[in-house]
Amino acid sequence: MTARYFPLEEYSQRWCRVAQAMDVQSLDVVVVWSRSAGTYDRCAELLYLANYYGNQPGQGRRGPQGFAALILRRGESPELFADVHDPRPEFIATDRIRACGNTFEAVAQVVRTLGRRRIGLVGSDMIPMKYWALLESQTPDTQWIIVDELIREVRLVKSTRELNAFRQAGEVVSGALTELMKSLISGQTEAEAAGNAARLVLRGGGHVHMLAISHGPYLNHLASDPLAGFSQERPSPGDLARAWITGPMFQGYWLGPGRTVVCGSPPTSAQRALLEANAEAVDAMVAAIRPGITVRELVAIGDRHTEAFGGETSQLARQWPLYGHGNGLFFEAPTISIRVGNDADFVLRENMVISIEVFFSKAGVGDAGFENNVIVTGNGAELLSRTPMLF
Repeated sequence: MTARYFPLEEYSQRWCRVAQAMDVQSLDVVVVWSRSAGTYDRCAELLYLANYYGNQPGQGRRGPQGFAALILRRGESPELFADVHDPRPEFIATDRIRACGNTFEAVAQVVRTLGRRRIGLVGSDMIPMKYWALLESQTPDTQWIIVDELIREVRLVKSTRELNAFRQAGEVVSGALTELMKSLISGQTEAEAAGNAARLVLRGGGHVHMLAISHGPYLNHLASDPLAGFSQERPSPGDLARAWITGPMFQGYWLGPGRTVVCGSPPTSAQRALLEANAEAVDAMVAAIRPGITVRELVAIGDRHTEAFGGETSQLARQWPLYGHGNGLFFEAPTISIRVGNDADFVLRENMVISIEVFFSKAGVGDAGFENNVIVTGNGAELLSRTPMLF
């Protein structure tokens, strides 16, 4: 087994880009925190910079299990503070590795040796107050500068190797979502359909963060069973069923496409109109994607299709008032918000990865939703999620 998917050259290039971002902030030292703790949503920064994922459960009562850090200093290799006692060096991109029982105490000890200075900190939005108080109290001469977006901004535009990883992730999730929707159409229970899809994700090297299925009377919710994400119930013939597969599908890169189908019988004319209009809205937004387009322009396309359909506001659209978002080692900028939020003037760049998602609802018919994931290329959008839109 090859321990690292990306060669060391790739990590060196990432470190150089981060160093340039540090120069803009007038910082020569930055401490980057990451949390795995058996999950994937906040492991991105150290996975990106050092190929480190700590598999501590995060539920221990002794020490801050699940938290690891990387100290970046200008002119030096990054120094990893691992939260496991036996990190495998063949996986890790730096040769400076410390295994720590308490990563916050270990980082504080090193920071104190650096003397009075400004030091950047990435991760303030997920460090527990208990451990922030420990770090701050043990580094009284340090002026901590919060730069939580530093690494995220570096990660927005993907390298050629990252795009190839995304293409593999697209193959994994497309096959799984196709199997999931066919299972629901054939009348299997939500749990059986979820198991069929999960098997393909795991076999392809991915992981499921959320596998959300709803049908019939539960369509105004993301999942029929909010705890598992799917129920033991079987959709009835003629029920609409909607499903999303979300997670790191290959090498930690996240995708989350969704589809809606009719189970067990041909769709009625009203169901067909709902599904076709919803799918058409997603297709139109994807067709408009190119380098240089703004979030505001994409939102205007989504709004035109929503208004033309003339249905009700979906419960899921109220919960997530957006038409999409960026993708990387988690969901990232920009947020393509229905309410034209802070990212309205964000300009898409070549080699970003973007999701487009739209939810439609029609009284007496039901709720639908579709999502596609694409690479922004110089020629438009390269589709990653190849599950058919309409079955």
